[in-house]
Amino acid sequence: MGIFSNNVMGLYNQKLDDVAIEDFPRYDFATRIEPQVRWLLPLARALSYPDVWKHKVKIHRDPRLKNIKPPYLLICNHNSFTDFKVMTAAIFPRRANYVVALDAFIGREWIMRKVGCIAKRKFVNDVQIIRQTQYLLNKNQIVVYYPEARYSLIGTPSELPESFGKMVKHLKVPVVSLVMHGHHIDEPNWNQKSRGIPLEAEIKLVLDKPELAQLSAEEIDTRLAEAMQYDDFAWQRENGIEVHATDRAEGLHRVLYQCARCKTEYRMMSSGTQLHCEACGAGWELSPLGVLQALEGETAFSHPPDWYEWQRQNVRAEVEAGTYGLECEVLIDSLPNSDGFVQMGKGKLLHDMNGFVLKGHHAGQDFEVRRDVIENYAIHIEYNYIDKKLDCVDISTIDDTYFVYPTTRDASVTKISLAVEELYKHNKKNPT
Repeated sequence: MGIFSNNVMGLYNQKLDDVAIEDFPRYDFATRIEPQVRWLLPLARALSYPDVWKHKVKIHRDPRLKNIKPPYLLICNHNSFTDFKVMTAAIFPRRANYVVALDAFIGREWIMRKVGCIAKRKFVNDVQIIRQTQYLLNKNQIVVYYPEARYSLIGTPSELPESFGKMVKHLKVPVVSLVMHGHHIDEPNWNQKSRGIPLEAEIKLVLDKPELAQLSAEEIDTRLAEAMQYDDFAWQRENGIEVHATDRAEGLHRVLYQCARCKTEYRMMSSGTQLHCEACGAGWELSPLGVLQALEGETAFSHPPDWYEWQRQNVRAEVEAGTYGLECEVLIDSLPNSDGFVQMGKGKLLHDMNGFVLKGHHAGQDFEVRRDVIENYAIHIEYNYIDKKLDCVDISTIDDTYFVYPTTRDASVTKISLAVEELYKHNKKNPT
């Protein structure tokens, strides 16, 4: 991971332990990000190419790209840290600027700016990101977006922001896609250990300037969504890529949290190559080709993404019935800037048909954070995150990000993520 690795000891900002939340210094998103400094290009490549060679990455290039020169937007799918390394190889010998989550800046803001990274809070509308992008495009740069804004949970596309098409049309530069295959199989979000399998990528022209002028923002959104389609488990089977790691299913229960046999939530577990339900005893084996097989009886979902989408359907049914809701105790960290997290201690999280309410206590004062359903089309979650080794959900406002860790077994950040998406879509269809 090189300069991008996390040092747990340096993740926390103890200086703000006794400071009122409203007095926290905030990250400056307005200061101009300049093009990546040229002397860092060799370093970026030195950090990227060993993994590109290790995975024998095949990059298929659209011949139309010969006529496309910077400035342009490059949109990439997102499954693991290897994405950044393959992207570096895909645009060689050119440099780029990248939109990156603020937590990646902790303790290394200076070098991240020099590398050309643009910090952003996830799933918050921020005009500064458009201003930074426009500034860099005017300097004839490639600006890289990961519009899913999080690692895929199951190796298939996540929701794209509705505003993306409007931004693309406003910027008036070509859009290129880089869709990488196999990264979720090699290093899934739920078990971040590289398996060293061969990888593949496709870099294509999605929209040129004449098309941008002709198409509406909605038509552009459709084109972008079509360009970002992928399914890593299907790709694995089609290409005969076998994973013989003895822990290949460990962590999968974090995504597949509801038993496909008895429908009980939060009692799925995983170990080695198997999933099992503690409520009914049902079990499944994940084959080297990524296929699930029931240990006894019928296999309802052999394709892991199908199981995940079944869970979505169940959450959607709760939302449509108006019965969805979660309330639990949590641990809370705040990330007001790039100096590190501020530990806020215990609190309570409510997520229901109206959105999020987060309550806690810090520096002698109670605090409350609210996010209405319509404010989040999706949300970022993490599994087994950093030092706490707990799953968390990130609730962002324009000036803070709260990393919220449920401490009960009767909650799933995956279900929260699905509910955010389904609540948003339900609200759009049925505005009050």
